[in-house]
Formats: sequence, C-alpha cells, structure tokens
Amino acid sequence: MFKIKTLNKISKVGLDVLTDKYAVSDDCADPDSILVRSAKMHDYAFNPELVCIARAGAGVNNIPCDRCAEEGIVVFNTPGANANSVKELVLCALLLASRDVIGGVEWVRSIAGTEDVAGQVEKGKSAFVGPELLGKKLGVIGLGAIGARIANDAAALGMKVYGYDPYLSVDAAWRLSSRVFHAMDVDTIYANCDYITIHVPYMPATKHTINAEAIAKMKDGVRIINLARGELVDDEAMLSALESGKVARYVTDFPNDTTAGAKGVVAIPHLGASTPESEDNCAVMAANEIMDYLENGNISNSVNMPRAFLPPTGNPRIGIIHRNIPEMLAKITTAVSGTNIEHMVNAGRGEYAYTLLDLAVIPEGLVEKLQAIDSVIRVRTFGR
Repeated sequence: MFKIKTLNKISKVGLDVLTDKYAVSDDCADPDSILVRSAKMHDYAFNPELVCIARAGAGVNNIPCDRCAEEGIVVFNTPGANANSVKELVLCALLLASRDVIGGVEWVRSIAGTEDVAGQVEKGKSAFVGPELLGKKLGVIGLGAIGARIANDAAALGMKVYGYDPYLSVDAAWRLSSRVFHAMDVDTIYANCDYITIHVPYMPATKHTINAEAIAKMKDGVRIINLARGELVDDEAMLSALESGKVARYVTDFPNDTTAGAKGVVAIPHLGASTPESEDNCAVMAANEIMDYLENGNISNSVNMPRAFLPPTGNPRIGIIHRNIPEMLAKITTAVSGTNIEHMVNAGRGEYAYTLLDLAVIPEGLVEKLQAIDSVIRVRTFGR
C-alpha cells in the first residue's frame, strides 16, 4: 500500500479519487508521496521513501524543486485546474480597476444612519465614476491556460485585446480567439493598452517584470492587474506610479505591508483560486498525477522532471531518474542487456532526464546494477 501525507487540508473530492491502494493521513511516517497546497517545504526533511510531491495548484514557490530533483523526487503541479476561477476574478478585477466600486460601497456604509442617504448618494456618486471596458485595449502578458481564457472573454466583452507570450504553444494558440491580436513584444502592450494583466510564472527571470522602466513605457492612466504572483510587480515602483497618476489603479491578489491600504490599490486577499470548484479540480488532478507515477512511472505536469508516458502494458517496468548527459542511455541499455526491452521512452529537461523501460522480466540484481551507474539518481520498479 502507498502512503500519502497531506500537509494542508485537501479537497475530499480529490482524495476520493485515490483507490484502496492508498493510505492518506496528515501524520503518516515515511510517506511515498506528499499532497500539499501552501505549506512551506524549504526546510522539510525528506524521508528516503518519498518519491513525489504534488502541489494542488499551479505555483510551487513553497517547494524546494531543485533539492527535490537532486534527490530524485518528482514535483507535480496542476496547471489549468484553477484557470476558470482565476479568470473570473480577473474579469471582476477589470471592473474594480475601472470604477471605484469598493470606495463607493465603503462611503455608503460610512453615511448609513445619517439624514437623507439617497440624496447624499445622488450628490456624491460622481466621486466614484470610471470608464467602461467596451472599446478599451487590454494587454494580456502570458497566454497559458488562464491568460488565453481572459483574452477570449475580454474580447467577447468588446475589448480590443493584445496578447503577448514568447513561449506560446501550439495548443495555447488554438485556444485563442481570432479577435486577439498577437503582440510580438511586450513593449507593444505597454505602448497601446489601457489595461494590463500579467499571467506568467514567477522565477528569477520574471521577478519585477512590471517595474519602473516598464511602467514608463505605458500609457498615462493605465490600469494594472496582478493575480499571478506578487513578486512579478515592483511594489515601490507601482506606488510611485500611482502617486504620480501614471497608473490609475492597481489591483493585486497579493497584499503586503507595502500595498495594503495604499491609495489607488485594490488589494484582494489572495482569492484567485479560492472557489470550491477550483480546489476540487486541483486536488483531483494532483491525485491522478500521484497515482500514475506511483503505479505506472508516468510523469506529467512536473516542474522539475521531463514529461514521460508509456501506457500500461502488463510488463514489469523500471523508471530511472538520471543526469541529462551524453552516453547515459547507452549505459542503461547495456545494463539491461540479456532481457528484452519491450517499450522505452527517454526524455530530458535541463540537467535531468528520465528513462522508462518495459521489460520482459526484471532480472535479479538489475536495480542495484542500474543504481550503481554514475549519474543515476533514482531507480524504481513497477508491476513486479
């Protein structure tokens, strides 16, 4: 039986996907896998039996992915599972960036119980007006599962949508409406758009994508939305731009000591994926990723290992995580000589590679022989 440890509360819908081959608890010792949402794992001590971690969500900043790779631990995430939830909140954010709805609601609350509230509203409502979305230009930076949906729906609302993604996949391109203009560089978005929303993963290369230099290239009075990751925006540069009027409104799902309560900032308490449907979808995807890896050795949606898939054939199977260096495949196939390789897949990603072999039989001592190869990190067997 496989043991799965949960570090956060995980949707029951997702846990119910797991078969009776799995024992799940939040305090099990020596787990084979970990299911996590937001718990910070950078100081987590990995037990030798741990082979994979699944994050029920897209971001993996709370997981030491490089250390996991070094120890042969596959890290999964669930891209697209919360896409609709985030998309809907971005559409809400577009409206909140346009009209001071929140300021207006707070003002009405402040005059509750005073004389002639209706009359005061008619006199005071002009302080909270803002532009319509129809006909305005929206720039979407990042056209993955979330960005593409936003672009399509904004176009349906009558906005003129510019999309930019230097890594636009064929699948993502097919998802885009023909009404979305594909910008060839991000400066095109900065120069033309009245609204800008960013949907790229956070990594060292994308830190402070929206900074003082980028803001200076934008139209005066631009409205910026960040429901992706707080670190994508330079908060100090944003506050300066809000104070000068260069940026009319900033909507963020990541309030902090700098932005919470700042004038011109609409700070949402990290609600992007906070819907029951999103939590269910993420948990179901994470559970399926874990089962397919633990039982079949298949890897999909990993952030630190390559994708590799072989349909179950009934043959015994070996999965080998190793360095992505020359001659490794030759060393592996030499080690298994003497038994027939029925099916094989080999894939690399950066420093690491993964080889999955279906064999006629797994001879005694083969696992130890493979593990002894220099630059092999981990060897697992399936279906024995």
